[in-house]
Amino acid sequence: MANRHLSRSVVMQTLFEWDFAGKTVDKETIDEILKRNALEFAPGMGDTSFMKFLVENILKNRETIDSILAKAAPDWPIEKISIVDRNILRIGLYELLYMDKVEVPAKVAINEAIELAKTFGGENSGKFVNGVLGAVYKEMGEPGKDDAPRKKNMNTPIDPSKFPIEKLCGAVVYAKEGDDVYLALVHDIFGRWTLTKGHLEAGDSDEGGVGREVLEELGIKISVKEKLGENEYIASDPEKGKIRKHVTYFLAEAPYTDLALKKSGGLDDARWFRLADILDLNIYDDILPIITNAINILLKK
Repeated sequence: MANRHLSRSVVMQTLFEWDFAGKTVDKETIDEILKRNALEFAPGMGDTSFMKFLVENILKNRETIDSILAKAAPDWPIEKISIVDRNILRIGLYELLYMDKVEVPAKVAINEAIELAKTFGGENSGKFVNGVLGAVYKEMGEPGKDDAPRKKNMNTPIDPSKFPIEKLCGAVVYAKEGDDVYLALVHDIFGRWTLTKGHLEAGDSDEGGVGREVLEELGIKISVKEKLGENEYIASDPEKGKIRKHVTYFLAEAPYTDLALKKSGGLDDARWFRLADILDLNIYDDILPIITNAINILLKK
């Protein structure tokens, strides 16, 4: 068994004891638990620095990790997830979100967590862990989507045009209420406000697809007015690897009514914002030009 996989299993058992004790164990006791588990389950492993690093940093960032876990598995409150599964997920999420991707590639973090779940969890633990981490992994293409693709080495650059492409459609949805104009934005688990979007289905026109997606995601019907622009970014899929996501955006009008966000592993809120309040929001850099274009069009109406 590889040393790091064995280390993760010791970390999981240490976190299990900490969690089972009601999360009240002090640092000195946690260190003692880790040392005992390392001696019992990884005898002969002289270097336990990776174990210590994981335990300390998972606990240090637990609130953020648990917040993302709650949003990535909205149908499963954290306290309802088994102690084994939730601590495996904490390990997997920490490695996905915080570890250097050269040292621990995302797929390695996910696969290692799945293997832990199969070994220590229940019958469906592997599928559950894969589903939760997969949902976060797919969304992780968004925060760094403007980054240049990694190179295997200086002589073999990766050609993004070789990645499979997925076509999506999205919308800047606006509504008028009195003298004010509002935009409907969605909020993702990484703390950014962005535009509603979704995949085109077979036989969809761009306009028909965006109308269906907005209705499914926000629960409102729209009237498409005009095309705003397109963007493309590289995202990661746990099964397909790197993919190109090509999104066509439209300006669309809707009634000013309550938004009903569809449950999703990647989104946690949807709201209307007045045009004057948009620039104060945390928005992805490549989405800002689309929204700015829409605002300029609306101000001329």
